[in-house]
Amino acid sequence: MEGKQQFVYILTNTNRQNFKIGLTDDLSYTVQYYKQRQAQSINKHQDAARLVYFEEISQDRALSRLCEIDAYTRSQKERLIRRDNTNWIDLSLRLDMHRLSNTYRKLNVAS
Repeated sequence: MEGKQQFVYILTNTNRQNFKIGLTDDLSYTVQYYKQRQAQSINKHQDAARLVYFEEISQDRALSRLCEIDAYTRSQKERLIRRDNTNWIDLSLRLDMHRLSNTYRKLNVAS
């Protein structure tokens, strides 16, 4: 039986020096957490808070995929990011729009 969906993600800082690879079941919440943490940090340029890569994956494969990506070299991680996000844009902006769109649909259905 397939479980709940998970997200494997990569966050980076503004100058792309640091990577944070993680696993979550609520990507919007996790990204928001790191963005708030960055806003409160003294070293804003070093804190990874820009979502540059994510993939949705089944719970039974999520941990192995996380370990796989975590073991990649820096250049392999960069290739993975560039495959889907050539300009390294912050994908959390799309997540916010998707969440707002879903909330709007739910409100209209309830009305």
